[in-house]
Amino acid sequence: MKVLDAEFVKGFIRMCDDGFLQNWHERNGGNLSYRMKAEEVESVKEELSNEKEWQPIGTSVPQLAGEYFLVTGSGKYFRNVILDPASNISIIEVDEKGENFRICWGLVNGGRPTSELPSHLMNHEVKKLATGGKHRVIYHAHPANTIALTFVLPLEDKVFTRELWEMATECPVVFPDGVGVVGWMVPGGRDIAVATSELMKKYDVAIWAHHGMFCSGEDFDLTFGLMHTVEKSAEILVKVLSIQPNKLQTITPQNFRDLAVDFKVTLPEEFLYEK
Repeated sequence: MKVLDAEFVKGFIRMCDDGFLQNWHERNGGNLSYRMKAEEVESVKEELSNEKEWQPIGTSVPQLAGEYFLVTGSGKYFRNVILDPASNISIIEVDEKGENFRICWGLVNGGRPTSELPSHLMNHEVKKLATGGKHRVIYHAHPANTIALTFVLPLEDKVFTRELWEMATECPVVFPDGVGVVGWMVPGGRDIAVATSELMKKYDVAIWAHHGMFCSGEDFDLTFGLMHTVEKSAEILVKVLSIQPNKLQTITPQNFRDLAVDFKVTLPEEFLYEK
């Protein structure tokens, strides 16, 4: 099968376009990666090359040794992925030690995978172990309302989680584990990758202060839907704060406990504190 005919590639391209249409990917902002299934690798192997040189990842991810990933390219624009996928995305292979990668398909006009590759692969490794291999998608975008909140809320997991949960009843059902927050760090390096991967041991959402959001999920729909839900909640909160900083009413801790019972989710008590 041709790479561009594969369903997982079509889903990847659609998600890139959906993110651009949400206004989350100005210029070359944001990145997406997908850990391919063995049968997906096999289905497109006729187009995969092993002729490119190995390059250092910039970190070590031994649990991903030998795995293949579909990733966006560094400096590439999400708005162009749907127009010319082969120029803007690539399939990479991780070596047997989990320290190097090589491009097997794509980026036909040159380039390399996303500059956030260390963060993506470290988070893939963490989520692969934490979910028994179920999570395969890591998504990073720049949703404006979420970023805006990092200037006015304390950069604390419990504060962001509680405020976002209160904005829409579905939120604690969609992300019952809450969200983590990383203080400002230089993007693209190992330090921010380590900080994010530590949060991802506990959460499926990590917010980067003054920068954007990282989400992890089992497939494209769930991962996109997770970011969409968090950002919509952030939008509501921005509007509430601009209208009336002191809420007249909200969802209470006991309301959350009742919701958890009916929807059969576990909500950590650390987020259900009395304000």
